[in-house]
Order: sequence, then structure tokens, then C-alpha cells
Amino acid sequence: MLLRLVAGRLRPYRWTLALLVLLQLVQVLASLTLPRLNADIIDNGVLRGDTAHVLAGGARMAGATLVQAAAAAAAVWFGARIAMGVARDVRADAFRRVQSFSAREMSRFGTASLITRTTNDVQQVQTFAVLILTMLVAAPLMCAGGIVMALGQDVPLALLLLLFVPLMAGAVGTVVLRMRPLFRGMQQRVDRVGRVVREQITGVRVVRAFVRDRYEQGRFAAANDELRDVGLRVGRLSAVMFPIVLVVWELATVGVIWVGAHRIESGALQAGSLVAFLGYLLQIMMSVMMVLFLLMHLPRAEVCAERIQELLDTLPSVAPPADPVRALRGPGLLEIRDAGFRYPGAEEPVLRSVSLTARPGTTTAVIGSTGSGKSTLLGLVPRLLDATAGTVRVGGVDVTAMDPALLARTVGLVPQKPYLFSGTVADNLRYGRPGASDGELWHALEVAQADGFVRALDGGLDAPVTQGGTNLSGGQRQRLAIARVLVARPRVYLFDDSFSALDNRTDAALRRALAEETAGAAVVIVAQRVATVRGADRIVVLDRGRAVGRGTHEELMRDSAVYREIVLSQLTEEEAA
Repeated sequence: MLLRLVAGRLRPYRWTLALLVLLQLVQVLASLTLPRLNADIIDNGVLRGDTAHVLAGGARMAGATLVQAAAAAAAVWFGARIAMGVARDVRADAFRRVQSFSAREMSRFGTASLITRTTNDVQQVQTFAVLILTMLVAAPLMCAGGIVMALGQDVPLALLLLLFVPLMAGAVGTVVLRMRPLFRGMQQRVDRVGRVVREQITGVRVVRAFVRDRYEQGRFAAANDELRDVGLRVGRLSAVMFPIVLVVWELATVGVIWVGAHRIESGALQAGSLVAFLGYLLQIMMSVMMVLFLLMHLPRAEVCAERIQELLDTLPSVAPPADPVRALRGPGLLEIRDAGFRYPGAEEPVLRSVSLTARPGTTTAVIGSTGSGKSTLLGLVPRLLDATAGTVRVGGVDVTAMDPALLARTVGLVPQKPYLFSGTVADNLRYGRPGASDGELWHALEVAQADGFVRALDGGLDAPVTQGGTNLSGGQRQRLAIARVLVARPRVYLFDDSFSALDNRTDAALRRALAEETAGAAVVIVAQRVATVRGADRIVVLDRGRAVGRGTHEELMRDSAVYREIVLSQLTEEEAA
């Protein structure tokens, strides 16, 4: 999975990769030259007392060392650039995929996991890519080259490698196999820690209101301890590997010196050759250490790559059409015909055969008890979800056949929980139409009954807005969200319980202003308050996912027991009449 994730994104860097391999080849060749030059200095310079030969050999070794250092530095620089470029591409692909997800996919992965996959998991893959690009080529070349050069010094000594290298490989491989499931558990616990922290930060007011600080600290401590425990187990296994390599290396060194001393004594080996052999043994062990370092990071990188690839392989349930409609000829007529929606694996559908027609210049209200499917019904229009039964049409065109950009321009949704982005008031208002003038922004604010508090802010339209609009009240956020949709000027307005945080006076004033502003558009309002919907041209009553009543307020009071029950739970008989 790691190879699949990275390999395809290396194509734009193929020439840089070729240069990287060349640099690492130069680095390895220079490294392999050093023990041979050292042997020549000992045999032909030191033992013979030839100072000139020692100096000349030392100059050659210094030159080889400079070449090795320069090639290694350049290889690391190019390798890091390639790895960071690949990570940037993976992160961008993951972000685009998440942007295409519907509410179904978002709920499947969860916000905390999506954040971890696009940040921490990509960072782990990037770190491993740097190691691969800077070590994977050099380590095998150095190991193979070291063995060849060691054979050139003395074959009987080189046979000792057949004993020690397999022993080391078997021990290290056993440890690496045990680390893989631990790294998977570690990433899952990173998700959990992120989820707990996010919940505590987002819900800090609720935590303090119910004095649950100790409870939340306990939740975080439990998640943090689980992550620590897995990390400790990984650390213990990692700590075992290096001592194994060092013990094998020391045993190999002792064996080489013991056998080499007997061969020198018998005249079959020169002292310089033994020193050179020890140098090549060190290089072989260093290459094994490099591979070992890679293997330590491989299990976690593989797990992270699997998680990222799972994200990239998940196709959005709301897919753009192959041949989209890019323009509407008819008016903004909204038609929902026998729409149904069922979540995968759910026993019961959320919506069952719901029909609704919202004509331009009219206001259609949807009311029902909590959980009756009101927000889900509205979510079908801008394709936050796709209906699993029936059709949804805007301007006579099925929304599943419309270009997403056209649908976004045609349908304006004010969600139940308005969200504002960090920036300024103007930035948020221009989110749907970047070219809107300041005059158009103030007009939208006046309609949304928000111009008063915006003028009172320090900076007016340029007043700062924090992430999520947390520096504003709930009612202020709702009014800015309404103004943002008004600036976009869609043909169909969808208000999903968008007046719940407003007092009755502001609610009434806002609805009067909206009626004038949206006179040529179709308006659909979802609300809990009867006062918000009773003046609508047509009211649709939902109950357990079904439309159980349609008509005006007076007609439904007379004919719909469900609507009458909702009204009388909020108003008296006299007020309802």
C-alpha cells in the first residue's frame, strides 16, 4: 500500500530521482574506496617507512572523503525535496477527496480521523519517504559493495559474513513483524486523543456549565495513557533491535580479528588488508543499521499509507454527473417527488415518499417534531445527501444532473448550525459571491437585521471574525449566515431552522424584510416555532419521515392532528386562531 501511494506520485520527479541515484552511487563508491586506500597506506607507507607515500595516500583519502560528503549532502537535499513534494501532493489529494465527501462519508470516518489522516499520517509517510530516498539506494549498494571488496581482501575472512548477516536479519525481521500491529493501534489511539481534545475544546462551555472538568480530564488521561502504553511497547521493541545489531557486529569483529591474526601470522594476509577488511565490515554493518532504521519506521508508515489510501479510495456517495447541465432555462422551481432517504445499514429510512413543491415568489414551510427528517429533506436539494428514492428537481432539472457550480449558484442554504470562517465580516459575506460590492453587503445586512451590530463592531465590515464565529453570539452568527446567502442571490432559498436564536421581534422583522427581498425566488423554511411558519403560503407537516399534512395554517389546524398538536404545544387556542 505504501508503494502504491508513493510510486505514482514520483513520476514528476523522475529526473531528480535519477540524479539522486547517481549522487548516492558516487557517495558509496567514495566510501568503498577509503578502506582500500587506508590499507595501501599501512602496507606500502607505514610498514615501509615511506612518509611521502603516507602523505600522498592521505591526500587521496581526504579527496575521497570530500567527494563522499558533498554527494551525501546533495543526495539528502534532493531526497528531502522529493519527499516533501510527494507529501504535498498526497495531502492535496486527501483534502480534495474530503471536500467531495457527503455527510454520509464524513460520519463514517469522523472529523478527528480525517484530520489525523491528512496531517499526522501524511507526515509519517513523508518522514519514511525521506529515509527511503536517502538510504534505500545507498544501503544495498554499500552492503553489496562492502561484501565484494571484503572478498577482494580475503575470501576465508569474508566467509564469516555468511554466519553473522543471516543471524542479524532473522532477529531484526522478527522484531519488525511484531511492531506492525502496534503501530496500527498507535494511529487509532492518536485518532482518539484528537477526538477527545476536539470535543473538549468545542464543548468547553458545556463542560464548565456542568462542572465536568474532572470527568473530561479523566477521559483525556485515559486516551492519553492508552497512547502512551502502545508507544512504550513500540519503544521497547525498538530498543531491542540496536543492541542485537551491535552484539552481532562486535562478535563479527572479534571473529575477524581472531581469524585474521592467525592468517597474518601464517603470512597469508597483510596487516593493511585486515584493517581494510574491518573497515568493510563496519560499512556492511552500517548499511545493515540503515536498513534497520528503515524497517523500524516501515510498519508505521505502512499503516499510515493504508489509512490515507482508504480515504483516497472512498468514492463520494454524491458524485458529480458525467455530462452536467451547466445552465437553467426555467425559473427556480423546486420539486421534490416521492423522495426517500435511508442511511446504509439502517433499519428504517429517514424519509419516506415525501413530496414538496416550492414555486418562485412563494414561501413553503416544513414543520415537524425533532427527528422527523426536516433537515435531511433540505439536505437533498443542494446534494449534501442524495435521495435513495424519488427525485429532486430545480428549474425542471434533476439536481443529480446539474453541474455542482450551477447548483451552488442556484440554491442557497442557511444551515441549522451556521458556520463562519476566520477572517472579516466582509470575507464571510462574500463567500458565495466574491465580487459583491460593499453596498450590496450592507443591503444584505439590513435585510438580515444585522447592520446595526456590524456597524457597532470595531471596523464594521472589516471587523475580525474568529474561526466558527465564536466571538459573536448565536443570533449574530445566524443573521450573518442569512446575509451571506442573500449576497449570493440564489433562485431557491433554504432556511434550516435559521431563526431559532432570534427573539420574536427580530424574527418578525427579518421575515418581513426577507419576503420583499426574495419575492422572485422560491423559499423553503424549516422551523420548530409555529410563529415562523404560520404565515407561509404552504406548510408541509413531517412525522417520522412522512408528509402527514399539507396546506395553510388554517387548513392544517382544521385537518391535521399532528400540526394541531404542535401548535397547541406552543400557543393557546386563542393565539392559534
